[in-house]
Amino acid sequence: MVLITVFSFFVSLILGVVIIRAGRSHAAGYRLDMPQRFHAGAIPRIGGLALAGGTVFAWLLAAYRDFAVHNNIDFGTVFAWVLALSPLVLGGLTEDMTHRLSARHRLFLSVVGSSLAVYLLDLNVSRLGLPWFDEWTIAVPAIATILALLAIAGLPHAFNLIDGYNGLAGFVAVLVCLALAHVALQVGDRQLAAMLMCLVGATGGFLVWNYPRGLFFAGDGGAYLWGGVIAIASITLVQRHDEVSPWFPMLLLIYPVWETIFSIYRKLARGVSPGVADALHFHQLIYRRIVREVFHDDEARRMLMRNNRTSPYLWGFTLLTVIPAVLFWRNTPVLMGFCLLFVCTYVPAYLMIVRFKVPRWIRRGRKH
Repeated sequence: MVLITVFSFFVSLILGVVIIRAGRSHAAGYRLDMPQRFHAGAIPRIGGLALAGGTVFAWLLAAYRDFAVHNNIDFGTVFAWVLALSPLVLGGLTEDMTHRLSARHRLFLSVVGSSLAVYLLDLNVSRLGLPWFDEWTIAVPAIATILALLAIAGLPHAFNLIDGYNGLAGFVAVLVCLALAHVALQVGDRQLAAMLMCLVGATGGFLVWNYPRGLFFAGDGGAYLWGGVIAIASITLVQRHDEVSPWFPMLLLIYPVWETIFSIYRKLARGVSPGVADALHFHQLIYRRIVREVFHDDEARRMLMRNNRTSPYLWGFTLLTVIPAVLFWRNTPVLMGFCLLFVCTYVPAYLMIVRFKVPRWIRRGRKH
């Protein structure tokens, strides 16, 4: 498992060099007036190619002869995962390259990919640790299938939503994958752990170039790959192993999931379509109102440094959910309590930042 993780790391790292060198012309076409743009210069947004290449090549290696014995991965499993993820990733890469694929079309491709995943991998969400709901899914199996479809179609967009600053979504994906792989090994599921570690390695290779220098970005393709793999792995883990609480992956992913739900509510309350991009997400507010300028330098350098200082705030925020999730992965009531605690913390924190009531000790840096 270590070997395939290292292999995926170096494949992603090398592909990253190629993308950085060859992707400048593509990056020049990215509009300067986009609300979610927080960088200067022409930076390639097709890092998803490096992530996908590193992950898939490692999966293929893991399924090859002697490696398959140790990782319990076969080519049939790899083929099913790749086929299910292809509409998501290809749709994201198309948007990254052309900037012309509408949110509606990307959502449609997400539904196609999630349908393939549910069909090929026989996935469902048949339990939530709530007796009345679990009885309901037994009586009406279609409910469990629909929930799996929604989870796999929605999580890629949730990761795309938090993919705003160097290292942010990538580091969150690594934390979540490591937590899932840890619990998978605890219950003896080496196949699932190996699939996840391939993505961890590829993300590590990507982060070498993405953080802190910001030489290229994951783009929609990379975010959709993270979300798709993690969604499929989360459902598979809970479905295969009854001892794993269904609220374990929910707590792991509560940050991107709740950010998405809250953003939809926030936009609808303002009379704006949820598909319209804006600059009022939690990480964007931290960038604007907490992370202060620390260098009296050219604009590009100031923007890069503020960008890099934003992500650690959200890494810490994510760790506050990942740590209890790993500690209490069997205990549904405790996990539900931590999910509720996150929501009750997030909303006041968001309102505090919006209303300029952030304590001085949180605002790092100084102006010159």
